[in-house]
Amino acid sequence: MPEWPHSPPHRFFEPGTYMITAGTHKKAHIFNTPEKLSFLTDKLFAISSEFEISLQAWAIMSNHYHFICSLGESPEKLKSLLYRLHKETALKINEIDNIPGRKVWFQYWDRRIRDQKSYFARLKYVHENPVHHGMVPIAENYDWCSASWFKINAPSGFKRMIGTFKTDKLSVFDEF
Repeated sequence: MPEWPHSPPHRFFEPGTYMITAGTHKKAHIFNTPEKLSFLTDKLFAISSEFEISLQAWAIMSNHYHFICSLGESPEKLKSLLYRLHKETALKINEIDNIPGRKVWFQYWDRRIRDQKSYFARLKYVHENPVHHGMVPIAENYDWCSASWFKINAPSGFKRMIGTFKTDKLSVFDEF
C-alpha cells in the first residue's frame, strides 16, 4: 500500500504494545509550566483509563510526549484516545493562554513493539527522555515521567535488567 507522503502512517490493526510520540505544532513549548504539564499528564491518564488502555511508561515535555501502552484486543481505541487527548488539551490550553484557534498538535508517530528486547529498550528510552532533553540530570526527579514510579514499584532485578539496555540505536522520532 503506498504511503501518504506528508504524514506518518498509522496502523492500529493488531492488539499489542505500542510506543506513541506526539509533538506540538512547530515544536512550540506550549506546555511550559508545571500546571500545564500536569494538566496534559492528568488528561492522558484519565482518557487512557476511560478507554481501558494500560500505560506502561510516559514522559511529558513542554513540546512533545512519549508513551508506551498496551491495547489488549481493541487496537482501534488508540486512535480515539489520541483524537480526544489532542482535541481536549488543545481547546483547554488555548483557553488558558487566551489564544483561540491556535494549532497545538502537529502529528504523532506510532510503533507497534514486536519483541521483548525492543520493549525493554523503549521502556528505558521513555523513562530517560527528560534527561535526554536536558530537563533534569536524573529522570526520577522529573515529575511528568514514569521513571520515579518505575524506580519505586518495579522489582529490583527488573530495574537492573532494563538499565542494561542500549537506546542509542532505536528508531524513535525525537527531534524536539
